Amino acid sequence: MNSTRRYLIILFVCTFVTITGLSAATLTEGQSMLKTLDDQSNLKEKDFSALMTMISEDPDTGVEKTKVLQFRSDNDDKFLLLIQEPAVKKGQGYLLVDDNLWFYDPESRKFSHTSMKDQFNQSDANNSDFNSSSLSENYKVASIEEGKLGNYSVYILDIEALNNEVTYPKQKLWVTASNTLLLKSEDYSASGRLMRTSYYPSYTKSEGNFIPTKMIFVDELIPGKKTTINIGEISFKDIPDTVFTKSYVERVNN
Repeated sequence: MNSTRRYLIILFVCTFVTITGLSAATLTEGQSMLKTLDDQSNLKEKDFSALMTMISEDPDTGVEKTKVLQFRSDNDDKFLLLIQEPAVKKGQGYLLVDDNLWFYDPESRKFSHTSMKDQFNQSDANNSDFNSSSLSENYKVASIEEGKLGNYSVYILDIEALNNEVTYPKQKLWVTASNTLLLKSEDYSASGRLMRTSYYPSYTKSEGNFIPTKMIFVDELIPGKKTTINIGEISFKDIPDTVFTKSYVERVNN
């Protein structure tokens, strides 16, 4: 083998290794971003409560305003959502405890098992939107690229589910390059059909955690259908364990 050919082979191998290394590092970096998104939004040492005001717009049924008390305890992976308005739905609740999600109907005074994948109160939000984030556990990064979203420099991540527990098998995320905040996501079916687009235009920060104060969920299957959620009266005070029980949900509605 002459020296020129040997040099070209060595150059090709080195170039291939370099490209492969960069690609692997980039995907690893993307996986690290998912972990950062989880860490920044999850409140491991704090409880969380807030009042959510939801405006659901449907071209067939019109506009509905719903007020919901939200309680979260990420340490124990629990949450409780209690509907306050409208009056006809007051007292309905969604309780996550021991990996089971229960819906409570105060009219029948019965609990029924429901799914994290289901829509919340017939809105464009899913029950899973109110749980602690676990992107890094449930998804792998398939691709990552740099981009722009409005005035923000972002990384655009295509992620694929590692299990069947998630609500959407595929997602595309727009994450700020400066502080790793989720600004937008697109949710896809397994076949690649766009189901929903979500926007997170504003956040509040508390001791290193970021909580979205506004979320917009757009139904991509029904034109004109969307839900906007504004989150206020935020508190990080401890919540008694008794709040995350069926007896509390029943009692608070009496």
